[in-house]
Amino acid sequence: MMERIREGVNSIAVKIILGLIILSFVFAGVGSYIAGGIGNTAAKVGNVEIGRGEFEQAYQNERNRMQSQLGDYFSTLLGDPSYVASFRKSVLDRMINDVLLEQHAESLGLRISDAQIRQMILEMPQFQNDGKFDQDIYQATLRRAGFSADSFAEYLRRDLVRNQLLSALQGSEFTLPSEIELQSKLLTQTRDIKTLTLSLADFSKKAQITDEEIQKYYEENPGQFTRPEQVKVAYIELSAQALKDQVKVTDDEVQKYYDEHLDKYSTSEQREVSHILVQGDDEAKAQAILDELNAGADFATLAKEKSEDIGSSEEGGSLGWIERDVMDPAFEEAAFALKNVGDTTGLVKSDFGYHIIKLDAIKASESKPLAEVKDEIIAELKDQVAVDEFYNLQNELEKVAFEYPDSLDDAAKAVNQKVVTTDFISQVDAPEILKTPAVMQAIQSPEVKEDGLNSEVMEVAPEHIIVVRVDDVREQTVLPLEEVKEQVETQLAKVKGEQAAMDLGVQLVNELKEGKQDALQANNLSFGELEAIDRSSPLAGTVFAMTKPAENAATYAQTKDMEGNIVVVELTKVASEYNEAYNEQIGAQMEREATQQDLASVLSILRKNTDIEYLLDAE
Repeated sequence: MMERIREGVNSIAVKIILGLIILSFVFAGVGSYIAGGIGNTAAKVGNVEIGRGEFEQAYQNERNRMQSQLGDYFSTLLGDPSYVASFRKSVLDRMINDVLLEQHAESLGLRISDAQIRQMILEMPQFQNDGKFDQDIYQATLRRAGFSADSFAEYLRRDLVRNQLLSALQGSEFTLPSEIELQSKLLTQTRDIKTLTLSLADFSKKAQITDEEIQKYYEENPGQFTRPEQVKVAYIELSAQALKDQVKVTDDEVQKYYDEHLDKYSTSEQREVSHILVQGDDEAKAQAILDELNAGADFATLAKEKSEDIGSSEEGGSLGWIERDVMDPAFEEAAFALKNVGDTTGLVKSDFGYHIIKLDAIKASESKPLAEVKDEIIAELKDQVAVDEFYNLQNELEKVAFEYPDSLDDAAKAVNQKVVTTDFISQVDAPEILKTPAVMQAIQSPEVKEDGLNSEVMEVAPEHIIVVRVDDVREQTVLPLEEVKEQVETQLAKVKGEQAAMDLGVQLVNELKEGKQDALQANNLSFGELEAIDRSSPLAGTVFAMTKPAENAATYAQTKDMEGNIVVVELTKVASEYNEAYNEQIGAQMEREATQQDLASVLSILRKNTDIEYLLDAE
């Protein structure tokens, strides 16, 4: 694959394209490409800018969170450009609100000291091992999250300042005992009811339907009996995964790969180091510490007393085990230049300030035995062969499908794949691979659907492609009554059955309100057992809206259940089971809701009084 890339770069066409790109840089300026048309700012909040990179990271984090929660449903939502635009704006609005709260907190004089930040980092369980702060875990976690020590401390500072303000809002809220008691009584109310269910299925079975009614319903509801446009589709599918299953790898190939990539299966040399840091450019201060060390002072004691690295000073300057390409280059070069355990450097200048580094231990590089990594190598070789073969076949498929556009047979032979043909399908019942938006768009294109040409080769997933053609088209049409008569009868019976059940339900309610039971007895109906329901019941919406019955009386209403059946409800009692055990929980919930209202009001005022400029496009 790399050879193909090198060949492509050396081609005349690519050289011309590169030349045009270089000229565009000359005339337009590098800055215009970096800015991307809207600059590097997503929004301005007063004199504070929210960077586009910062926004995109926040957007991606929120997108990943929603994807993990909602799965395929969220993927479907992301197919709607208007939803994506709204979702992106909601993320940006949240970031703007954070900046507004930070600015408001600053105006109120709220502050977080360096000592508080340091103590919080040392106490965070994410950075602890066996209940103690672990420098290795701290550094590794920050690297994975894309933070430096300074940027993480600043992130914490901003978050804590905001929380100070939110705590102040929360602390100003209170609820009176009488309010809690009233809310508790409302939430814990129950209703004693009896129900009578009129089954929609039973009424549908009893519905009398004439041929004239069938004809009329068919003519008045053509949309229910319309067959959508359908197509017969032929396609060739090609994927690296399918090709990988056909690849065979020999032991000789495994051994050769292992020998050529031994460094890949070897651990890097690691060094356990400690350091003393003096931030900034105060070389004199750093030299004074170095002089003390050279005079015999204990390194760990000096680190605890004088190092300005929040994370390591408490541990005597220990940074734990490090390897190459993870630390500041100047720091790393000096640390790996030390020869013996116990050696220290002179002053080492990095972007963070001046370091004095001590070598505590060395772990030499170690190689894993072949047997331990054999399966991994086989998988790697299969991937390589399959991917190379995939791209070779992709080029061939693109060429042959284009050169012979009236059939897929030649293309199928060229890549040794079969042509799959569907029956008549619509967008609703198409195979999943054809539901990909790009594929469905190609199927509906005039060139493919009307002219009968092969589509372009389209990617449906990484290293997974497809080419399609339409063999036949069946236009949208209202199906003849003879074909759908049974469906018409079923639908009409359901409509008539529902109407009959609703009419009887109304009659029953009206008579029961008058103290009569004629319709009840005539239809051999009776209410079920008495039951107490709370606000979680499916019938709660109707029942809790009913008038409270008088003593030894009842009120009646009609509703529907989850299956669409008609339910007649008899309400005989409203009960309030007041329980003080829930007061604390209810009070806390009321305070949270009030705090949210306060926060919304504060943000509304801050937005009105602050110049906010949205610079992000709605892509």
